[in-house]
Amino acid sequence: MAWREAGDHSLPAALFLHGLGGSRIAWEPQLVGLSTARRCVAWDAPGYGASQPGPDPLTFVGLADAAAGLLDRLEADRADVVGMSFGGMIAQYLTLQHPDRVRTLALISTSPKFGLDGTRPDEWRAARLAPLDAGVEPKDMARHVLTPLAAPDASPAAIDQAVRAMERIPAAGLRAAIDCLVTHDTRARLKDIRARTLVMVGERDAETPEAYASALADGIPGARLDVVPGAGHLLNVEAPRAVNAALLDLWGTIEE
Repeated sequence: MAWREAGDHSLPAALFLHGLGGSRIAWEPQLVGLSTARRCVAWDAPGYGASQPGPDPLTFVGLADAAAGLLDRLEADRADVVGMSFGGMIAQYLTLQHPDRVRTLALISTSPKFGLDGTRPDEWRAARLAPLDAGVEPKDMARHVLTPLAAPDASPAAIDQAVRAMERIPAAGLRAAIDCLVTHDTRARLKDIRARTLVMVGERDAETPEAYASALADGIPGARLDVVPGAGHLLNVEAPRAVNAALLDLWGTIEE
């Protein structure tokens, strides 16, 4: 398992789980901006970046266990868990399977179920696997894939940050994650999440829109919904100040 971190080891841990098109460098604005408050750790998910592949087939149960295993390696009993998109899905399973390991939960640009708007899993999967089947590497399609996910007026620097993170994904790792993602559905279990939870979404996010975030916030007891004006799906790099401020506020509500 590969990860990067910032912040003193004496600080409480915060674990950052990237999206389908991300990797451990996707969280640069958070590692830079929050390292005085937390030991910030951003992983390469199994099969991503420098991490070894996970079990075949890749499952959310296995990914949640891998995240808990990383906390073991970090010697962190608990962590503030922050998940973005696909990482937000993983974060839900981590919280459900290992509730004692999650101090707070932040779900960014994500959903309680794949295809909540009626998207057909087979069609979505086929469209995203087609370039890989044709031999295109993630690094070669990163800008084409990520640019439409951001708000039209997102800064070039934000897009560049997201592109650099996607360029590190091996094709096999992306393929396995796509197959896993379409199985996601935690709707019936959201009521069992007991961690203090923040749900964040960009006002202009067309990939996981506000309706998805509302479904999460409505299903998780006591969850707070934060809609960021003008931002798209790549929320943590499009609006890092808003995201960092919201995380600090969430973390400040918990007493050790």
